Amino acid sequence: MKRYCKGMFIPQMNDFPSFDLIKLLSTCFGKPTVDTRVCILIDLPDLKEMVNLKFLKSDDFRVQAHAVDKFYNPLGGKLGKEFNVSKVDLFAFKTTYGSNLDPDDEAIDANGNLFSLEKDIYPNYQIILAITDYSLTAPLTAQSKIHGFRGATLHGLNDIILNSGLSVDYNEISKQAEVFRKVLTRADSFDLTFETAHGQYSLRIDCEKQEAQKSHGLCPPGKPDVANLPAGEVYFVPVSADGSFPFRYADGTLAEMIVEDGKITCAKILSGNEEKVEMRNRQLSEDPATGIIGELGFGTQLLPFSGKDIQDEKIFGTCHVATGRSDHLGGNLTPDLFNSKMNASHDDILYAPPKTPEINVASVKICKGGCTHEIFSNYEPSPWLLDQISSEYPIEKLGAVTV
Repeated sequence: MKRYCKGMFIPQMNDFPSFDLIKLLSTCFGKPTVDTRVCILIDLPDLKEMVNLKFLKSDDFRVQAHAVDKFYNPLGGKLGKEFNVSKVDLFAFKTTYGSNLDPDDEAIDANGNLFSLEKDIYPNYQIILAITDYSLTAPLTAQSKIHGFRGATLHGLNDIILNSGLSVDYNEISKQAEVFRKVLTRADSFDLTFETAHGQYSLRIDCEKQEAQKSHGLCPPGKPDVANLPAGEVYFVPVSADGSFPFRYADGTLAEMIVEDGKITCAKILSGNEEKVEMRNRQLSEDPATGIIGELGFGTQLLPFSGKDIQDEKIFGTCHVATGRSDHLGGNLTPDLFNSKMNASHDDILYAPPKTPEINVASVKICKGGCTHEIFSNYEPSPWLLDQISSEYPIEKLGAVTV
């Protein structure tokens, strides 16, 4: 693992200021000039846990406890008045157990009163924060377009994220994301080369000169939208893809995913639990939409690893591909195109040294305007890339390059 981390600049926690809720909200949303209704959504496996905030007595709900302690309670007090919060409410919906799956419509408050997300919650708040175990980004983004609210998703929230990825100045993060976006935008394709103990794998992702998009944490007034926090990412919705890539299951099982015409067609076991790989093959057979490559993303922030993808995929040097739902990214793969509602997820496949120690991203190359440039090698930015982004990045910390 050390050789993969060799050139990555990983800041320390004491490099960041303390978490400041008003600074975060004011930067991301702008400070409201009128009274604003704020809603905080959490997910729980049993809605009865919400009554009288029973879930706070269990260590199993640390993300939800952060939602109460760091967001709900402060916004209900002095800090809320500072942000012009006229009302803040807390609701729970049932855990989806999948990334970006549409939730059930039923929600509950601490008094046990039942509500409809669609009728009672989405239309009645100007800002909605989803602080959950499983990502709500795609469903919440879709609802924001219908009901006109702004919001943010902060799934997997922990202390590291609070005091690093959420304590930065998102005006600066936005500038970094934009300078990186300009380097990558309108690329013809990307070539990713992976290494494991079992061999080398190559994946070409075609973008056909599309404009790169960015997740930069700013969600200003006047446009319904949902930010993913922490932010800091440049991404594409691929037009097609071919080749193969290694995939690591949570238990360490490794498989090779074969990609043809933009989608995974089958999985081949490399090591570990063969049944897990066969389960994936059955899913691909029963619901082919689950294999569609829906995203290619690159982190833009200088952050410590948190153990949660919501932050770790935003770290400069990491990359991720994703399968499934892509409508929240501007793609056309919507939940109705899956054979099962429970399969209509958007699943990030993150490559980062702490998460995928058996897999090295040996090279990432961009093909653009008739030229090919390596942008990362072994998670390290290339001298060419550092030269392109030197206006907004502390390149003296990132690698040796003359500018």
